[in-house]
Amino acid sequence: MAKIKKILISQPEPADIEKSPYKALSTDFNVKLTFYKFFTVEGISASEFRKSRIHIREHSAIILNSKNSVDHFFRMAKDLREPIPETMKYFCTSEAIALYLQNYIQYRKRKIFFGKQFFADLIDVMSKHREENFLFPCSDEKQTEYIKLLDKAKFKYTKAPMYRSVPRDLSHIKLEDYDIVALFSPIGVRSLIQNFPNVAETDVTIAAFGLSTHAALKDAGIPLTIKAPTPSAPSMAMAIENYILGKPQDEVIVVKPTSLKAQQRGHGKTLLNGKKARPVIANKEKYKQRMEQKKAEAAARRAERKAEREKKAREEAEAGK
Repeated sequence: MAKIKKILISQPEPADIEKSPYKALSTDFNVKLTFYKFFTVEGISASEFRKSRIHIREHSAIILNSKNSVDHFFRMAKDLREPIPETMKYFCTSEAIALYLQNYIQYRKRKIFFGKQFFADLIDVMSKHREENFLFPCSDEKQTEYIKLLDKAKFKYTKAPMYRSVPRDLSHIKLEDYDIVALFSPIGVRSLIQNFPNVAETDVTIAAFGLSTHAALKDAGIPLTIKAPTPSAPSMAMAIENYILGKPQDEVIVVKPTSLKAQQRGHGKTLLNGKKARPVIANKEKYKQRMEQKKAEAAARRAERKAEREKKAREEAEAGK
């Protein structure tokens, strides 16, 4: 395998690159990283949204799966002049998104629930609140993966497109200069194809995060080499690192809601990791502690991989003598 020298990451550069997993990737392998988001997000106007005849106050709970969905939900509510009742419940895919809500609401006075990381985790949390009428603010993309889970779980919900993703002009980028291009969403794939119609015929290695991104590449006939998340590579940075090290790729993580599994087995009660799901109010201090723990675990993994690389280098040096 040829040496990897330059990687294009189709996301904005991390706020603190020094603490990012990409920093280790750059330092350990002497790889040059370029960050550039492949699309922009534009809000759908209130007048356009009114045509859908969706009314926020007719819903008792909100599903939020990204910071964009948070921003545009509160923007739309303001533009429509629809006050959000204090009784509204918020269901977020992760604690980070739940904490982001404090930019718009008083945290302790609201009922906020969140999953671990994946949308399937949130389905388990929501399964204890089937009486709610959910509103799902989202982009105008198909949202196939999420809609399938919501339909299968038989929730009462309304899909509410409040923003759209628009491919950016990438003409200033020379694709042939890069060894790897990392993608994170179907709109990222669409932007790549729109700007580089012959990408499937190039030598660039494609890395992609998430099943919906994988599916978009398959539909477009673009070969996918590096897949994430997997058990050994839960992040894109780790997936690329494994590829550079020549490690075999394991199966992509497919998370299914525990509640649906229980239903399929015929169990009457739905449990979340063996325990009843309960409302969780995000706590700043708790969040900081969790992030510190994750950083420590990540540092330990990096040290382990560094030791593995040094061992491999010694073995190669010994074999060359």
